[in-house]
Amino acid sequence: MFKITWYGHATLGLESGGYRILVDPFFSGNPLSPVRADQVQADFILVTHGHGDHVGDTVAIARRCGALVISNYEICNWLDKKGVKTHAQHLGGGYQHPFGYLKLTFALHGSALPDGTYGGNPAGFLLTTPDGLKVYLAGDTGLFGDMKLIGEEGLDLAVLPIGDNYTMGPEDALRAVKLLQPKHVIPIHFGTFDLIRQDAQRWAQRVQADSSARVHILKADESFELS
Repeated sequence: MFKITWYGHATLGLESGGYRILVDPFFSGNPLSPVRADQVQADFILVTHGHGDHVGDTVAIARRCGALVISNYEICNWLDKKGVKTHAQHLGGGYQHPFGYLKLTFALHGSALPDGTYGGNPAGFLLTTPDGLKVYLAGDTGLFGDMKLIGEEGLDLAVLPIGDNYTMGPEDALRAVKLLQPKHVIPIHFGTFDLIRQDAQRWAQRVQADSSARVHILKADESFELS
């Protein structure tokens, strides 16, 4: 069983192999999240890139929970200096973690850290759970043709940004679904601020009319399960 919870923006909670994983834990300053940073638990934290709305509360949560943070080398090096346990990977590289096999995928975005430090390359995550489910977390990205190669993995779930301006908008996110061909898709990175406000219901209708994917629009703190 795999469970995913959306906390607004790009912040996710995962349960895989009996472990609790947070992705881009942006709680403080996230107007959509009904949950505070000091209320969540994590065994692992995944950080896609260095922007403040994705690194978010990583340091505070990792210190409190003793969580291992997984990201690219540059972000892990930055976190190491803050007393956080890390495991560095890089684009195209995978590793067998207790919660599943995790591979870093390409993403079209930036990655400067909150203090201006170089944050390396942004990434997405491709997770193969202990049950053999394939989950693609695109991270903040624009559309790119190699999504077709990621889709060849046979995706059970794709989590895609649709907000536009900083990431793919609805049109490109629809094209991404067609390249990835997941069984299920969850939209994220929209509605947090006026600049990235989108009609997710309308987007879902278009996706389901033009592809075989089932769209699940989650409310903040709502979950979806795969088995």
